[in-house]
Amino acid sequence: MSSIELKDIKKDILWRVYLVYFFVLLFALLVIGKIVYIQVKEGDELRVLAKTQELKVFTIEANRGNILDDEGNLLATSVPVFEIRMDVASPNIPDAVFYNNVDGLAAGLARVIGKKSKQQYKNILIKNRKKGKRYVWLGSKITYEQLKEIRKLPILNRGKNAGGLIVKQTPRRELPFKELAARTIGFESGNKKYLVGLEGAYTDVLSGKNGQQVRRRINHGDWMPVYDENDVEPRDGLDLQTTINVNIQDIAENALLRQLLKNQAYQGCAVVMEVKTGKIKAIANLTYDSTDGKYKETYNYAIGASIEPGSTFKLPNILVAIEKGNVKLTDSVITGVGFAAIHGVPVQDVHKVGNGRITVRDVFEQSSNVGMAKIITRTFDKNPKAYTDGLYEMGLNRPLGLDLNGEGKPLIKNPGDNDWWGTTLTVMAYGYEVLQTPLQMLTFYNAIANNGKMVKPRFVESVKTGDDVKEEFGTEVLNPQVVSPATVKIAQSLLEGVVTRGTARNAFKNCPYSVAGKTGTAKIASGGRYLRNYNASFVGYFPAGHPEYSCIVSINKPTAGKYYGGSVAAPAFREIADKIYSTSLALHFQNDLARKKAPAPVPKKPVAYDDLENIYAALNIKTTDLVYDDPWVVAAQQDGKLTIEPADFKKGVVPDVRGMKVKDAVFLLENKGLQTRISGRGFVRRQSLKPGTKLSKGQVINLQLAIY
Repeated sequence: MSSIELKDIKKDILWRVYLVYFFVLLFALLVIGKIVYIQVKEGDELRVLAKTQELKVFTIEANRGNILDDEGNLLATSVPVFEIRMDVASPNIPDAVFYNNVDGLAAGLARVIGKKSKQQYKNILIKNRKKGKRYVWLGSKITYEQLKEIRKLPILNRGKNAGGLIVKQTPRRELPFKELAARTIGFESGNKKYLVGLEGAYTDVLSGKNGQQVRRRINHGDWMPVYDENDVEPRDGLDLQTTINVNIQDIAENALLRQLLKNQAYQGCAVVMEVKTGKIKAIANLTYDSTDGKYKETYNYAIGASIEPGSTFKLPNILVAIEKGNVKLTDSVITGVGFAAIHGVPVQDVHKVGNGRITVRDVFEQSSNVGMAKIITRTFDKNPKAYTDGLYEMGLNRPLGLDLNGEGKPLIKNPGDNDWWGTTLTVMAYGYEVLQTPLQMLTFYNAIANNGKMVKPRFVESVKTGDDVKEEFGTEVLNPQVVSPATVKIAQSLLEGVVTRGTARNAFKNCPYSVAGKTGTAKIASGGRYLRNYNASFVGYFPAGHPEYSCIVSINKPTAGKYYGGSVAAPAFREIADKIYSTSLALHFQNDLARKKAPAPVPKKPVAYDDLENIYAALNIKTTDLVYDDPWVVAAQQDGKLTIEPADFKKGVVPDVRGMKVKDAVFLLENKGLQTRISGRGFVRRQSLKPGTKLSKGQVINLQLAIY
């Protein structure tokens, strides 16, 4: 090849090289130009965008407040639960570590979580490992105790990064006493909304206010909190202290359940209310669930069910007749053989009462439908509006205005209504064509126990945080005097007569305290007809001389053969009252005062100082207090003076706790180092370690309780 040809080739190559260099230089200049443009023109915007991708605002959920009983026991609280996932394909978990331990991990998950078998968990883990999936769901609603066990399992025990465990914490609402008053307490209705019971009525108070926190992404979706001026601390919800007493609630629920089971009934309720204050101490609602054959708190029957009350409505009827119609208890009423046709309505009694000519008192105490229909029709036939006006004046046509949602509407017809028929007055006389919820009916009877003052039932004592009370709720008077004081006394006499001589006498035989109340039995309407389904009820108060508690028991559709209020509902009332009475020193003392006119009650055994002081204060009994700082005291009466003195417990010996309240006995014995074992209910009747014997710490002492 000639030199000229070599020169031409060299020139061609250089030209090509220069051209490449030119384009490279041009590309570099364009890149530099773009960088400068981004920095100058778009830099601020992109820096903000990068920051938003790196930082994120998270909602910090406030803790929901607790719901407490009247003594501070937890009825509802929030506990942490966890959702767990695993970074199965994490590069920090070598294949050898994974496959050598996956069998043990799967077995542990099956044991702790229990929703899948060992093989199912193993298949899930291996399958997702091979697919390269990073965040595999393993379980939700995991408790803290379960989480502690899960952290110990193979692979996961290597820690968060090396073991791949991912945990998300959320709060869950728990009812420590499970079904106890569950419908009244309330529950989450879905999507963290509370619409039912106290949870729903006071959700704004309980919810608090969520906060917010800025976090920076660090790796694999993990976020670390960073300080930011936009952070807002969550404000936890306030606590709600209710009027409910767990012990009385337990008594009411068990007594109701026993009668529902015994009578094979569909549903029922039992409510206990404090007479003077309107505080609801217990409210039990049980409905039969055919899917599993159990009774559950699924419907607040006491508050929501507007039903025809039947014979329990005879009390307001007889009082209207006395107040508006000048009816006397000694007036005669002809009931004959227990059947009469009044305004075309066939009215029938369970049986003939007396000789067929009885007094108004007998009509009420023996619950004669014929007698009541005759009293009301002959008194108000020409002026039925006077009758309904009397019921309206008592407040029976108005809802109670409860804080809880779902109160049933009462119905008291008016003669001007379109559905007032010629038969209406007659059937209203014995509790039909009127509607009342069990709680509305109880509120009226409670007014009679409270000497005519009708107070609003209430479920909440206060709103608080810790021991700091933010708001207190007092007693609200709905009607200062439902009927005149003289008529109240008549009503109290009639209700006591029902128990001592009338339809409830069998249920309260040999009762150690006095009771006043009324039985009720009503057929249940279905499709405009009254079939052989009944609602049995008993409503009243105790002790009759000094009423402390009122109570209603209503049992719906009993099917075991009995359906009268006196045989179906009254036994549950008796059980509730018996057990409350057996555990309350104050009721014992008040009953003694009412029956024996004792100058002052003096407990035979040592009692807690606070209890005795409260009892004497409630009874307006003056004492001389010789106690300095002693928790256990005795009372003594000398020369007409009552003194409270420290109880003398010898050191190193077993004290005599027979006759003491169980909570006092247990507190005293366990403070002395003994372990207590309890059987029965009521006061201490026997103790296994003889009083006065040498005491050794750690000894077990058995206490046998009994209702005196």
